[in-house]
Amino acid sequence: MRKRRLLSVLFILVLSLVLVSSSALAVSDAVEKAVNSYFANLPSDNSMIGQKAFLEKVKDGEDLVILDIRQPGAYEEGHVKGAVNLPWGPDAIPAALDKLPEDKVIYVYCYTGQTANQTVATLNFAGFEAKSVKFGWNLGISKVEGYKEAVETSATELGEVTDYKINEDIKTAIVDYYKGLEDVSETMFKNYMISEDMLKTAIDSDSGLMVVSIRRSSDFAEGHIEGAINIPWGKGMQEYFGQLPQDKKLAVYCYTGQTAAQATAGLRMLGYEAVSLRGGIGTPSNEPFGWTNQGYETVQ
Repeated sequence: MRKRRLLSVLFILVLSLVLVSSSALAVSDAVEKAVNSYFANLPSDNSMIGQKAFLEKVKDGEDLVILDIRQPGAYEEGHVKGAVNLPWGPDAIPAALDKLPEDKVIYVYCYTGQTANQTVATLNFAGFEAKSVKFGWNLGISKVEGYKEAVETSATELGEVTDYKINEDIKTAIVDYYKGLEDVSETMFKNYMISEDMLKTAIDSDSGLMVVSIRRSSDFAEGHIEGAINIPWGKGMQEYFGQLPQDKKLAVYCYTGQTAAQATAGLRMLGYEAVSLRGGIGTPSNEPFGWTNQGYETVQ
């Protein structure tokens, strides 16, 4: 109980510092078109690849472009063969945009898949074809039998600047997206995510934060986080983005945090103050993360 009261006090203090916008930021036509086009034409694989299928490609010696966005220490301990380290944060990913190939699929992995999916979304907005490795290193790659056969410790670097030119407005928006990580680095919204505990505190504190479920409507009907609205993930979901309030922070959740991370990236690029729920609603695949895996209830 004492811990819960402390969390409530912390939540109110931090929320007062970070809810600074009463309206969506100005967004260029190019950015709006790029984001909406992505969600209007979502690929059937949701811009993801299963960890087993990914490792098979690596073991088969395919010429892949792989980005490991974990921190340098984790990368140095062992990473997928041929992976380039672009640590998640304000600098590395935007600095590498000019060196990424337009004509090859870019595979991205992190620890559990959530920051990788944010990255994949921003890369797709920029015109690349990028896919995240499901559940990242900790919950995906390292759980595959024989994965160590595809692991090395020697570093790989990106090549020279390519001829592909990203639209300047889109590039600026992506740079700003990653730069914004500095602003939330010491808050409950670090990495543009919110923990299960903090979301529960927000709901109990009637903070005005809006919860957005992007799960299937049938699953939403069976059980959802109290107060949530439903915009099911899929082609055409962008048509509902404009109906979301511009003066509230949005907490987006899916099943495990993967697609919610992409939706969060899109909403933020459109100017909304959006964050994703770490671990989503929770499934056996991503325990102990997720709302229900943390013991919180849903409503019908």
